[in-house]
Amino acid sequence: MENVISTEKCRNSIKALEDAMYVIGGKWTLRVIIALKDGHTRFNDIQRTIDGISAKVLSSVLKDLEENGFVKRKVDIGVPVVVEYELLSYAETLQEVLSALVSWGEMHREKVIRKQEELV
Repeated sequence: MENVISTEKCRNSIKALEDAMYVIGGKWTLRVIIALKDGHTRFNDIQRTIDGISAKVLSSVLKDLEENGFVKRKVDIGVPVVVEYELLSYAETLQEVLSALVSWGEMHREKVIRKQEELV
C-alpha cells in the first residue's frame, strides 16, 4: 500500500512539473521574464537584451506570456506607436523559482570553469 501511495505522489509531482514546464519551459520564456523584470519593456529593447532571439520568436513568447497571465501588452497610439510589455503580479509567483535557477546556474558555471581549469 505504501508503494502505491509513493507511486501516486510521484505521478502527481511529475504532472505538476509537466504543467509548469509547459508554461515556462520554453528556451526563451524565462529569459524574457527576466528581461521584463529588469525593466526592459519595449519589444526592441527586450530583443537587444536577449542574445540570439529572433523577432518572430520573441513575439510568440510574449503572446504566450500574455495568454498565461504573466504579461500585459500596452499600446500607446501616439506618433510613433509605442508598444510596451508589463509584468503582471502573477509573474511574481515565479520569483523563488527564478532566484533558485539563477543561483544554481551561477554555481554550476563556477563548477564547470573550475573543472576546465583543472584539466589545463
